[in-house]
Formats: sequence, structure tokens, C-alpha cells
Amino acid sequence: MKAEFTAIIESAPEGGFWAICPEVPGAKGQGETIEETKNNLRQAIELILEDRKADIFRGLPNDAIQDTAMIG
Repeated sequence: MKAEFTAIIESAPEGGFWAICPEVPGAKGQGETIEETKNNLRQAIELILEDRKADIFRGLPNDAIQDTAMIG
């Protein structure tokens, strides 16, 4: 499956570039070239999505949902 994400890339004041992906909060990349910046952003997106996938498969702990009959 192929997914496409938006990359906002800007020049960094100290040189090089930085990037964010608005669809994936926390995904940021930087590099000396635009290509390096895009690759670093891609890796950040992959790591974040892998972590989210792991969270989904972990499921909810048994005590995450309280039985309303037990409350009160």
C-alpha cells in the first residue's frame, strides 16, 4: 500500500532545510539538501506510524473500561 503525505520544507536560517508533515503530528526532518531532508522526514513518518500500529495491536488493558454495574 502506498500513502502520500504533505511535506512542508523550508530553508533553515543556519543553513540546510527543515520539514514537517501536517498529517502526522510530530513528524519532522532536517538535512543539508532537500533530498536528505525528505528522506529524514520519511523515516520520521515511518517510525511514528510503526509506533501507532504497535499501540493498536497492544489493545486496551483489562482495566481500561470500567463496568458500570461496579460503579457506585
